[in-house]
Amino acid sequence: MIRKTLRLLIFFIVLCCLALPASSVLKPAHQTADFGGIYIRVNLVGYHTAKPKAALAFSSASIEGSFALMDAADDQPVCRCLVRKPESQVWGSFSHHAELDFGACRSAGRYYIRHTPTGAQSPVFRIDSSARAELPDILLEFMRQQRCGYNPFLDAVCHPFDGRTAYGPMPNASYLDARGGWHDAGDQLKYLITSSNATAQMLLAYRLAPELFKDRFNNLGQPGPNGIPDVLDEARWGLDWMLKLHPAPDQLYHQVADDRDHSGWRLPQNDASDYGWGPGSYRVAYFATGRPQGLGKFQSEATGVANLAGRYAAAMALAYLTWKDSPQHGAYAQRCLQAGIEVYRLGKKQEGFQQGNSFGAPYRYNEDTWADDMEWGAAEIHRATGRQEYLEDAKRYAQVIAGTSWMGRDTAAHYQYYPFMNLGHFALHDVADQAFRKLLESYYRDGLDKCLSKGVQNPYFIGVPFIWCSNNLVVALATQAHLYERMTRDSAYRRLADAHRDWLFGRNPWGTSMFTGIPDGGAFPRDPHLIVTNLTGRPVRGGLVDGPVVAEIFLSLKGVSLSRPDPFALFQSNRAVYHDDLKDYSTNEPTMDGTASAILLLAIAASSR
Repeated sequence: MIRKTLRLLIFFIVLCCLALPASSVLKPAHQTADFGGIYIRVNLVGYHTAKPKAALAFSSASIEGSFALMDAADDQPVCRCLVRKPESQVWGSFSHHAELDFGACRSAGRYYIRHTPTGAQSPVFRIDSSARAELPDILLEFMRQQRCGYNPFLDAVCHPFDGRTAYGPMPNASYLDARGGWHDAGDQLKYLITSSNATAQMLLAYRLAPELFKDRFNNLGQPGPNGIPDVLDEARWGLDWMLKLHPAPDQLYHQVADDRDHSGWRLPQNDASDYGWGPGSYRVAYFATGRPQGLGKFQSEATGVANLAGRYAAAMALAYLTWKDSPQHGAYAQRCLQAGIEVYRLGKKQEGFQQGNSFGAPYRYNEDTWADDMEWGAAEIHRATGRQEYLEDAKRYAQVIAGTSWMGRDTAAHYQYYPFMNLGHFALHDVADQAFRKLLESYYRDGLDKCLSKGVQNPYFIGVPFIWCSNNLVVALATQAHLYERMTRDSAYRRLADAHRDWLFGRNPWGTSMFTGIPDGGAFPRDPHLIVTNLTGRPVRGGLVDGPVVAEIFLSLKGVSLSRPDPFALFQSNRAVYHDDLKDYSTNEPTMDGTASAILLLAIAASSR
């Protein structure tokens, strides 16, 4: 009872802080003027000339009168916005919302929306057929900044002693060359759980939209072309590390370092974390046993290795398909395919899931699904080899996982349904027979329908639960909608996909993009929970932050706080809070895998319709 009362008291104190009047907090530079208590939220990056366009206005009082799309060049009205009232009208303290449709404008330019009676207006945005075309390449800037080994953002070498083994077939503390890969998020751990997904999704993005990606950097991430699209350079950085984690046909390592990493703010090359071999020395490399692990107080709940094996196999098969015909990279393609086949066999032998490992804190990646990953791996290996047994495996795993997902749920454990959408259904679809295709389509449609039902319950049409890393769910939902349309030519979920994409770029209660540095000069996370940018003062573009969570999650996580009064206080609610604050790792920490998934979404969206 005392503990419950204390939590309620803390909750009340934080909510009071969130409700501070605007005059008592730092007013963000991007906040538009409040005329008549009306706020207008738009996609800050912009809209395609030939595609639907919608903004959202909200107020605590009834919204009367018209809205006009204004030309920012001469402040003259271009067209009148069609006003629709969402079925749900309440979000936080705002009980009146209006969707503003200006799809009739198909002329390129810079615009803003004005409420005619009061003069309330939105930020300026673009309408242009190429408004979002550059985004996938921009997100690669964040991926390069996350590199471990040689980091081009810092022009420095970090973690040269990775790693020393645990749980593996060799004696504990044996050396394993596990250098390279990516730092996972604002910390400096490295996970196969997330890196396999990031690598595979970037390769898939290139396969689906190769024309979008430019060649502006070399393989080390330094400026200057090398004849290879940058997305493939980045994917290869992940593939090279993944190959190191598979040193023998029957071996797979899955994690380098653990939460002993969380020992203070320091640049990667100055990491002095101690894993038992002295400060700044070797870091532990965990072998994938398929059983519970943990060198400290907390144990995982692992049951197998198939989640890792399936995604690993998918990435390696996609690498083979990318480079198999290249005279320069053909041998590498064959090596990748062989590694994928070997690791896929490990997954078949140990069906189940391997989770992330923690040491001194209770937080870890709690993935407990695996059949979706094996379906994806089997489908891609079948595509690479033409062997029938992999197609039969993929179909079997597809029916095991079916429509299992976070979609339609109100909550889930952290990363429980990772990687948040089943790309295996999409990979299998075009090699399956017609009847099985219909089954795969039904799995996608079931999840989208559940999200649709959730979406109509709020004015933003958002169908995800606001759990930790909600932005990853937003990306997954929109991606699934786009892939479903590719599979079926059914456009029933376009509006759902558009609403979730626009949410990520500013059509949300806080009026901010959820990507660091995007759009240039606009509203975006300026104080992310990211060591490198905080210590160097150098911003980096393209990192997708975790995103809003229900207030209870923010209050319950250890070590989260605010460093200053909240400029978004007026727009917070129990339903979802977001803080552009260094100390809030629950909503404002950019993640490597979320960013990679967003590269896939933006590539698909830019090449669709």
